[in-house]
Amino acid sequence: MITRPAQIPMPDGISLAATLYLPDDADSAPVPALLEYLPYRKDDAMLARDYPLYADMTQRGYAGARVDIRGTGASGGELPAGEYTEAEQRDAEAVIGWLAAQPWCTGAVGMWGISWGGFNAIQVALRRPPALKAIIAVDASDDLFHDDVHYIDGLLHLDEYALMIDHLNALPPAPDFPLDEATLRRRADSEPWLLTWLGQQQDGPYWRRASLRPDYSRLTVPAFLVGGWLDGYRDSIPRMLAACPAPVRVLIGPWNHAFPHDAVPGPEIEWREQAARWWDHWLKGTDTGLMAEPPVTVYVRHWHQPGQELAEVPGRWRAEDALPPRRARWQAWFCGPERALSAGPPPAAEQRLRYVPSAGAEAGHWWGELTADQRGADAFSLLYDSPPLDAELEILGMPRVQIHGEADAAPLHWFARLSDVAPDGTVTLITGAGRPGPPDPLRDTPAPDAAVSTASADGLPLELHVTSWVFPRGHRIRLAISNAMWPMIWPTPYPATATLRLGPAATRLILPVVPAAEPAGTATEPSGTTAEPSGTPAGSAAPAFAAPAPAQPAPGVRSRGEILPVRWTFQRDDAGQASIWWRGGSGTEFPWGRVTDEEYLRYEVHDDRPAQASARGEARTEIHLPGRLLVLTSVLDLSGDETSLSYQFRRELRRDGELIRERSWRRRFPRHGH
Repeated sequence: MITRPAQIPMPDGISLAATLYLPDDADSAPVPALLEYLPYRKDDAMLARDYPLYADMTQRGYAGARVDIRGTGASGGELPAGEYTEAEQRDAEAVIGWLAAQPWCTGAVGMWGISWGGFNAIQVALRRPPALKAIIAVDASDDLFHDDVHYIDGLLHLDEYALMIDHLNALPPAPDFPLDEATLRRRADSEPWLLTWLGQQQDGPYWRRASLRPDYSRLTVPAFLVGGWLDGYRDSIPRMLAACPAPVRVLIGPWNHAFPHDAVPGPEIEWREQAARWWDHWLKGTDTGLMAEPPVTVYVRHWHQPGQELAEVPGRWRAEDALPPRRARWQAWFCGPERALSAGPPPAAEQRLRYVPSAGAEAGHWWGELTADQRGADAFSLLYDSPPLDAELEILGMPRVQIHGEADAAPLHWFARLSDVAPDGTVTLITGAGRPGPPDPLRDTPAPDAAVSTASADGLPLELHVTSWVFPRGHRIRLAISNAMWPMIWPTPYPATATLRLGPAATRLILPVVPAAEPAGTATEPSGTTAEPSGTPAGSAAPAFAAPAPAQPAPGVRSRGEILPVRWTFQRDDAGQASIWWRGGSGTEFPWGRVTDEEYLRYEVHDDRPAQASARGEARTEIHLPGRLLVLTSVLDLSGDETSLSYQFRRELRRDGELIRERSWRRRFPRHGH
């Protein structure tokens, strides 16, 4: 493999820095190019990941282009005002045109990436640059407000990313790390992006400008979508598969936010063989047979004990015609008194639940990781259990909950968790979701005595995040409903009591059940209408996946430790004060020096004073260079009261112990439904 630095000129005169990964004979035998376009610093933060990824793809007959977004990494220009800007997308079009015109390129370009790289692959595809023939989006979202990391389920979320990105953006370019005034102004003085996100607490033009949803007709570039059942961005996959006119193929495994060849938990697979078949079809015009195969390949998850150390999720691969499969049937379970979840309608009743702001830590931090036994979160929820199942039951799709209820304060959020209760009482989380309750119509920030009804003919609809699960015989289905999911979601400010209505036309769970064989008769939809069964045969076994190929490490680069995944420490005292915190670190050695990173994040809330919930994050990067030491530190504080959120952020950059740059920001934001 040949690695080659490049400066890609933009129409306004600045240049974007790229590292090109080329097959050895690319200059004499041109190949298609694969673009990955990120702000995550190709020369230091991502080098250990990038090199083996592209070493593999060059062996499969492709060139790779890792490009730093304008104002980040080694690229020139000003830092954008946030993620997925118009400037970012215009630059991407120019980069694609430049790649297609290179003598080592056939003129065909694909765009791919995980997370940010998957997001902007989708977004740039909407612009239809002529040379862009197909995309692969791994762990990416189609909805920047409801299904991104800032407002999960449309609710305020704060995690390690908000700290990391505003810290990372301040670093000078590697490997020289210049400290001239222009660089310091562009990097160390750059305004934190979290300021913008806190100022956009409701869906609207800011978030929709780069969201594919709801107008899926705009995506006509072929898209291969890869996700994981433990990834927070997985819901885009069934929506895009169902609604986009472009050819779409889907691969979903049991993983969290990771490439499938380097996934946790396993099984890891060599998915890049499938990626190469996709690229061969769309970028080389080779009929690989891929498009004649079923469009969906999923890992069907089988039951496992709860816990965060599981190395491999039990289950099996299967090919399907859709997601959920066309043969799936919607099955309703009604919430009734005595914690009952029944197939038949129960008598009308009501149940009350006191809002406990510190509840929910056991459910994780973004509906996207292995989680602990749910009994800790269940203790502060209304619970509804089915009888022990007399046969295995499989679900595949997006379960739905219709919540009928009201609260004596607003705003107040609603959350639902779907779990598997084993005969020994352990509770494994399958999926969940949240949604805001309706705001008080009289004021932006309602008073605590404003009773707001959430009743309607259909209740509050809540679509849970897409999942796969097989309940074993003898296990029970559990639906847990609560009003807090801390620290995943920022607590609402007022003490409250919620009332949930039960009965034939009240709160219920609706599951996408996959029968073992073609069902007879009609399939009942959640609305109560009927649909004829499709006649599609049951899903077939997917092709066996090989184990991942050995990674080829970047020369002279050695890494130790990982910032993620996090392992939290949780503490609650008898007075109602709860705290949860985490600390992580990593280090990488390069031929030119050494970089170490440390991060710390702590949340606190008191059950009687939820408005005063707070979070504190600290980040530190040490850059050890010949003859000098640079240290960047960042401190984030977020707190609140009944009407507002208070934000503070401070950066300090030191050279050999001397403070050479310091910036701080303070801002207050009105609460808007959070």
